[in-house]
This record gives sequence, structure tokens and C-alpha cells, in this order.
Amino acid sequence: MSSTPNALKSARLANSPARRRPLVGLTPLIDVVFILLLFFMLASSFLDLHSIALDAPSRGGGQPTMEGALLVEVRTDGIRLGGQYVTPQGLARRVSARLEDNPDRRVLVRPAEGVSLQDAVAVLDRLTAAGARNLSMLGGDGPR
Repeated sequence: MSSTPNALKSARLANSPARRRPLVGLTPLIDVVFILLLFFMLASSFLDLHSIALDAPSRGGGQPTMEGALLVEVRTDGIRLGGQYVTPQGLARRVSARLEDNPDRRVLVRPAEGVSLQDAVAVLDRLTAAGARNLSMLGGDGPR
């Protein structure tokens, strides 16, 4: 008789429909994804207020003259202005003094090999703060 309750139990399980897991609807999940996307699009700012405008050189034009220009070299061991090492504060002071008589004087910046982009941009920021309006970056073959 002990087999009769087990037989009834197994017969009941065999005849009952299989339990189904409740399905999760995709519509609420998609709604949550779109709400998160909208939130991050509205919360982030794509404007870079600290950007530096650099003009690309024209291919057909001749090389601009370098006479009377100030040459600033950004090296791994420091900053040089006209062949002499200067501090960042001294660079700004000397450049602003030399630009007093000619504010449109050209300032050439030549980063050396191995100088990080951040260091070159920091020098460009200092020169801009010192009043330099005509800035050019030099590479291995001349102005860029």
C-alpha cells in the first residue's frame, strides 16, 4: 500500500501541465534602456570650452616667413625661448614684453620628440594668456 500513494503522486504529476516560468516582457526593458540613453545624452556636455583653434596649412601656399618670429621650444628638460631656458612664468612674462611693440608678432612653438601633448598644450595656454595671437606649431619640416 505504500506504493499506492507514490503511484498516485507520480500519476498526478504526469497528468498536470508542466510549470512554465513567467515570461519577462521586452517592452519594459526597452523602455528602461531608452530612458537611460536619454538621461545620459541630456546629462553629458559635448562642448569643450578649453579648446584651442588650430588652422591646418594649405597645400599649395608658400612657406610663411619666419623672420622676427619668437621660437619657443618645448623639450623634455624644460622650455627654451630664443635658445635660453625659461620657467613657465618667465616664458609668459618675456613673451608679453616682446609682444608689446608688435602684438601680431608670430610665435612658433616646436615640441621636441618625447614631449607629451599635455605639456605642449600647457605652453600654448600660457602663450595665449600672455597675449600671443599668431601661434604656429613647428614639426620636423617647418610650420604646421
